[in-house]
Amino acid sequence: MKKIYCISGLGADERAFGRLQIKDHLIVPLPWLMPEANETIGQYAARMSAGIKEENPLLMGLSFGGMMSIEIAKIVNAEKVILISSIKSSSELPAWLRRSGQLRLNRIFPMRSFKIMEPIQNLFLGAEGKDEKEMARSYRKNAPQQYTDWAINEVLHWQNTWQPSSLFHIHGDNDKMFPIKYVSPTHVVKGGGHFMIMNKAAEISTAINEVI
Repeated sequence: MKKIYCISGLGADERAFGRLQIKDHLIVPLPWLMPEANETIGQYAARMSAGIKEENPLLMGLSFGGMMSIEIAKIVNAEKVILISSIKSSSELPAWLRRSGQLRLNRIFPMRSFKIMEPIQNLFLGAEGKDEKEMARSYRKNAPQQYTDWAINEVLHWQNTWQPSSLFHIHGDNDKMFPIKYVSPTHVVKGGGHFMIMNKAAEISTAINEVI
C-alpha cells in the first residue's frame, strides 16, 4: 500500500486527517518537531524530511503544513504534493498577514490562547461543530509556545516563489484565513472554510482520490 506523508496545520496533529477516506493509500503523519534556535524553515524541513522512508513520496500538507510540504519538496523528489487550505507562495498570503509580518506584530504581541478570543479564532478557522471547536481548543492549549511563536513567524515571513512540478491545491471558497481571491487552487470546495478538512472531509477525500 502506497503511503501519503501528511503534515498537519500549525500546532495540530494527525487527528486533522482522521476523517479522510483515501483509497489504497496509507496516511503517515510527519510529526512536528521542536524548532531549534534561529532555525530557518528550510533547515526545519530538512530535519522533518528524515521521517520520509520512500523515494518519490506523496506529500500532503494542511495549512502551514502545506507550506512545509513545499519546503520538503525542495529537498526530496516528491511524486505529487497536495495542499489543503494552504498557500503556494508568499504572494498568496493576504495583505493583512503580510503587513503584520512587516510590522513584526507577532514579536510585539506573541500568540496566546485566551478564551475570550476563541469565537474569533474559530471563525477564522471555520470550526463550526462541537467536535471541531473542541479539537481547535485542544490544539491551542497543547501546542508548545516555542513552536507556535516560531511557526507564526515563518508563516508571516515566508519568501517562496518555487512550486513543485506536480502540485495540487484543494481550497475552500469560504476560507477566511487564506481567502480564495488570493490563491489559485486546482480544486475548489464550495462552502469550505479553513477547517474544512473536518466538516467537508467527503468532498476533500473525493478530490484527493482524483489526484492520486
